[in-house]
Amino acid sequence: SFYPSKNLGAYGDGGMVTTDDPDLAERIRRLRNYGQVERHRNIEVGFNSRLDEIQAAILAAKLPHLDGWNDRRRALADRYRAALADLPLRWNEEAEGRFHVRHLCVVRAPDRDGLRRHLAGLGVRTEVHYPAAIHRVEAYAFLGHAAGEFPASETLAATVLSLPLYPELPEADQDRVIEGIRDWFRRNG
Repeated sequence: SFYPSKNLGAYGDGGMVTTDDPDLAERIRRLRNYGQVERHRNIEVGFNSRLDEIQAAILAAKLPHLDGWNDRRRALADRYRAALADLPLRWNEEAEGRFHVRHLCVVRAPDRDGLRRHLAGLGVRTEVHYPAAIHRVEAYAFLGHAAGEFPASETLAATVLSLPLYPELPEADQDRVIEGIRDWFRRNG
């Protein structure tokens, strides 16, 4: 995804698919252009999902900076983690020998909503990117899953909170977030 807020974001929507399967690559090319194999010859139902030249140019200009931006995101996420290590927050773990590009800085917090309200009162914007477990989303009700069937997913949906994180985040602003979180835990145990 090249959504504008992603690590490598365009100024509009866009995305990319990579594959080493030539048949799949051909089908993806066809699907992104209404299922056409040639102009006005559509052999399957497709989409209008072509990346326009302006977005491609923007992405090409931004691409050389991506590693540096990801390094900065990781440094900021590590700074959050170090400054808040003594608090009852849970952090995403990285597999050994791998590193996270930190599109988001997600923590799990007990009383996430209380913490979020406290930070909002301080002018700190946070997000809850996935507020419902997928089996509890209305569009998937036809699957017939009830509350409690996937307790880990439901726990995550109730506790995840995305902290402010972007490469240009000033450390002074991050310090304000950190102090706001520490203040909330001082007040609420």
